[in-house]
Amino acid sequence: MAKYEIIGGTPLSGEVTISGAKNAAVAILPAALLVAGKCRVENVPDISDVRILLDILQDMGAQVEWEAPGVVRLDCTQITKTTPNPVLVRKMRASYYLMGALLSRFGEANVALPGGCNFASRPIDQHIKGFRALGADVEETEDYVNLAAGEDGLCGSRISLDVVSVGATVNIIMAATLLPGQTVIENAAKEPHIVDLANFLNTMGARISGAGTDTVKIRGVERLHGGSYAIIPDQIEAGTYLAAVAAAGGNVLVKNVIPKHMECITSKLQEMGAKVINYDDCIRIRSEGRLRNTTVKTRPYPGFPTDMQAQICVCMALADGVSRLTENVYETRFFGYCTELQDMGAEILVNGKTAIVTGTEKLHGTEVCAHDLRAGAALIIAGLVAEGKTTVRNVHFVERGYENIIEKFTALGARITRTDD
Repeated sequence: MAKYEIIGGTPLSGEVTISGAKNAAVAILPAALLVAGKCRVENVPDISDVRILLDILQDMGAQVEWEAPGVVRLDCTQITKTTPNPVLVRKMRASYYLMGALLSRFGEANVALPGGCNFASRPIDQHIKGFRALGADVEETEDYVNLAAGEDGLCGSRISLDVVSVGATVNIIMAATLLPGQTVIENAAKEPHIVDLANFLNTMGARISGAGTDTVKIRGVERLHGGSYAIIPDQIEAGTYLAAVAAAGGNVLVKNVIPKHMECITSKLQEMGAKVINYDDCIRIRSEGRLRNTTVKTRPYPGFPTDMQAQICVCMALADGVSRLTENVYETRFFGYCTELQDMGAEILVNGKTAIVTGTEKLHGTEVCAHDLRAGAALIIAGLVAEGKTTVRNVHFVERGYENIIEKFTALGARITRTDD
């Protein structure tokens, strides 16, 4: 098992280039199952979740080739299997997107329940509701979800989600793409990677409108053709580096971003005292002196993202005064990293879905353990600020979603190394 060792206390400076969005990539790659032809996908992040997905597709019979760093060629035309390798499927959360893609293409799917970060109970009931509305018979066991076209076949339908769900919105979009008729998703999620998935499918010949609003319409087509597409930059990776500079101090240009996607994050960092300048495709952040306290409530996009909750908590732990952090998406997400930050000297009181964070002037290095992807990123930020050495274990969680994180932080002046136990 690998670990990160960090010597804190050095402000960050220089430039960092953001990779393609993890959450977009893990939806777009399964969507290639719907394409009758070759796909060339650019700006693909080289992270463990992407490699696992490509292994799953290749095991199913797809032709997969890394043409160059960040560029993948996919040809899924020869796939006939509707049961992906369960061992690989259980290694990541987004493998459940295979359900919608396989159901749309083959009229059936037999997919193991997914794995991934275990920071909260994340049911797939809204996915199942959508599949049933489209005419699928669904059988759930302890280990699998079995989908098959019902007696009347599969066709478009109107689906109103009970809660805003990114995963269900993505899965229903894919499931409906090749079905006859029109599907309308009401109360849909609006995240940028949902828009990116719709744009990818539309580039290949789909007819999807309304992505990015709360009502998405999918007019089914008979087939999709091959083509080329570039994935958007990663909003959460960019937010993580912005939060790191805000906490550790310094002056950094964050390149390859869409500033509009970042407003929900940069507005809070500005409120805390960081200086932020937006350009066309990059953001400069400067931070010096102590941050100010603030209040954050996580919400579905365009609200403050739950995937940035842990990182902003580190900033709060160093701010002057008392901050309040409310988690409205995954209420148990505090447990797993707040205790680790407390071991480093942070003053955090968790009460249900709210954390009261009393800022302290310094953290101290110690050995901590990442319990999920974003918690691991937060512990790295804490290590960059802390006095002495911080050792972060379980870094395989971090490498699920951050490409070349050691190299990127090192280029900014951070003293961070990756070693094997």
